[in-house]
Amino acid sequence: MPFSPFPYSDTNKRYHTWDYFIKHRYGGKVLKIPLNAGFGCPNLDGTRGRGGCTFCSAAGSGDFAGDPEKSLTEQFMEQRQKLAVKWPQAEKYIGYFQAYTNTYAPLEVLRRAYEEVLEQPGVVGLSIATRPDVLPEEAMTYLSALNRQTDIYVELGLQSIHDQTARRIHRGHDFGTFLKGVWRLNREGIPVCVHIINGLPGEGAEDMLETARELARLPVHSLKIHLLHVLRGTQMEAELGRGEIRLLEKEEYVRIVCDQLELLPPEMVIQRITGDGKAEDLIGPLWSKNKKAVLAAIDKELVRRDSWQGKRFSGI
Repeated sequence: MPFSPFPYSDTNKRYHTWDYFIKHRYGGKVLKIPLNAGFGCPNLDGTRGRGGCTFCSAAGSGDFAGDPEKSLTEQFMEQRQKLAVKWPQAEKYIGYFQAYTNTYAPLEVLRRAYEEVLEQPGVVGLSIATRPDVLPEEAMTYLSALNRQTDIYVELGLQSIHDQTARRIHRGHDFGTFLKGVWRLNREGIPVCVHIINGLPGEGAEDMLETARELARLPVHSLKIHLLHVLRGTQMEAELGRGEIRLLEKEEYVRIVCDQLELLPPEMVIQRITGDGKAEDLIGPLWSKNKKAVLAAIDKELVRRDSWQGKRFSGI
């Protein structure tokens, strides 16, 4: 067994992986089944803004989710079969409402969608991706009740704590709104997963580390760290073409991620540590296509430093 000084690891990993959490929570492999329930987004329809976030694809960050023209049951079965090719031993699943804003509908519509997926064989819970400015009271009350029957995880897109960055990427809400959402979910006992993006326009390494420091102080269950990648057809593609943004080099990204991990509490689960898009739509950085190499470089850098997640965590 490879040695790791990190307590939440039974491999060579020096951070709290989603796989480790899942194995100890459910006793084995659990697959997240990415779904598209056909919900909209208030940052597209004019409620918060139009055009969406500048990095967001036409699929609403659900490029690998199911076909919204099909029922959720059909999507679930198809996606499960695809994932079973790689993980044939898996018998438990989390329904992942991934595309667009998955609390942005009347309660009865949400209820039908969520419960259709919960009825699928082997489902042990739901992961619901949404925005912190779309947490209506009736939906939160319902999710709180549902969380007492099964496992509910809510994923909130933050991207950066810096309001200047949020305005530049047309995020449509500020950091204060995000904080209200996190504490609202925390009061209901619902675990929160936060999404951040490294390499956003106008940010330096210290800005990204400050995002990690702030999240380390909050009741955040898990974190998804994404690399800014530019996809064809996004507003950011035009910005890149005009020379208005610079993409991170692999070595920069690895260094920043390792710095962030050191600042985070060891209990915080790291669901994702890089990000990519569909290969045919990816404009850059092209090095992100080789995800295994990025993950290996992060592991190697932590070993070189003799470091791990939480080494520089100062407590809350």
